[in-house]
Amino acid sequence: MKTHLALLRGINVSGHNLMKMEALKAMLENLGFQNVRTYLQSGNVFVDSEEEASKIGFIIKQEIFKVFGHEVPIVMITKENLESCFANNSFLKEKDIDTKRLYVAFVSMALKKESINDLKISQFKPDEASIDENRIFIKYAVGAGKTRFDQKYIEKKLNVTATIRNWNTVTNLLKMYSE
Repeated sequence: MKTHLALLRGINVSGHNLMKMEALKAMLENLGFQNVRTYLQSGNVFVDSEEEASKIGFIIKQEIFKVFGHEVPIVMITKENLESCFANNSFLKEKDIDTKRLYVAFVSMALKKESINDLKISQFKPDEASIDENRIFIKYAVGAGKTRFDQKYIEKKLNVTATIRNWNTVTNLLKMYSE
């Protein structure tokens, strides 16, 4: 049995795609997933299963549509992927970094380093970003709510599914993988 993390994009945000975590958990348990755990109301779900991650994501997406009527993109994340966030986020090496300004956009496929050019991040200065495989590390100058460099922009420019989590959430999700 392996633990998998599903990041659901766009649920319980500004009154859209409302879904109680208790109901989501019950739905996943009814599908046969074990040790189902959620973190926050924003769609971070751990499940234990013998299935492959891509199949789990597909099953969850289909069942959410059937039960809740929401079309919810899902990005599956491994423990190793979260560990790489800590090893490869160059913003963490900055002196006196304010981790409240750090975010990670998890995307549905591996990106090339050159993909940063497609994002045209210079248009969003003083926000900064760097790409590492299927992650985009972001340092917002003012805050995530005050920028146009968001998940919708990333998806449009790179033709991927993306979901963004703040650094505190990334840290806690990695801790939860070990529980």
